[in-house]
Amino acid sequence: MEKQLITSLTNSFEEASHKTNEGIEFWFARDLQHLLGYTKWDNFKNVINKAKTACEVSGHDILDHFPDVGKMVEIGSGAKKNIDDIMLTRYACYLIAQNGDSKKEQIAFAQTYFAVQTRKAELIEQRILEYERVQARAKLTQTEKELSKVIYEQTSSDKNFGIIRSKGDQALFNHTTAQMKAKWNISESKPLADFMPTLLLKAKDFATEITIYNAKQHQMSSENQISNEHITNNKAIRQTLISRGITPENVTPNEDVKKVQRRLDSEVKKVLKSKDSLQSDKK
Repeated sequence: MEKQLITSLTNSFEEASHKTNEGIEFWFARDLQHLLGYTKWDNFKNVINKAKTACEVSGHDILDHFPDVGKMVEIGSGAKKNIDDIMLTRYACYLIAQNGDSKKEQIAFAQTYFAVQTRKAELIEQRILEYERVQARAKLTQTEKELSKVIYEQTSSDKNFGIIRSKGDQALFNHTTAQMKAKWNISESKPLADFMPTLLLKAKDFATEITIYNAKQHQMSSENQISNEHITNNKAIRQTLISRGITPENVTPNEDVKKVQRRLDSEVKKVLKSKDSLQSDKK
């Protein structure tokens, strides 16, 4: 496929895209029909129906990716007519391209175009989720430091903070910290929290925040009081999770959050380096 044609098709596909108020990119099926070289709507609808089947088989909700809409079009002399149309997400367009006539140059282009765009969206989503997990881990670290500070200020010692934290783990997971490390195949020297998914990091953080609040509110002056409070709060969070079908100790562990942090930092450095290089070239 010639470079000029690729550039032309890229511009055409991008110009035909729209965005919802929530920022979700979409294409109208009537527009995509012509972009993909289909002259008859009925023929193109057959391709759409195949794409809907593929969407359903892949476990996605068809209505999330192929919602029906009405569209006003001019039919001459200023008159307008309402016709059926479909809003297509990027994923829907990808499935349509995969089920289209690959002998058409437009289809061959669209297969690659939407595959790349879909992959980019997945990568962006993955990075956002990774960033949220890194932030949740950092937040838990700060909350635990605050609890340690409260224990020291109200009991004159925080030497048993590690024990109190471990009791919280046992109350949340119904397993000791060591047992959870063995279950998740984590080295004894690494923190259990570094392998928790975002959900459990936030759950553990919430329980710790409650402990801090009640320790201050009720002026708890002994480690035993604060320890019991922390156990109670973690048990309460555990019951809430279980009531929603989530058993903390059976949740799959995530990649070491420190590795995730290093990867994110590395990507930021590459972007900054690339920007610096572009600015130098301009000079």
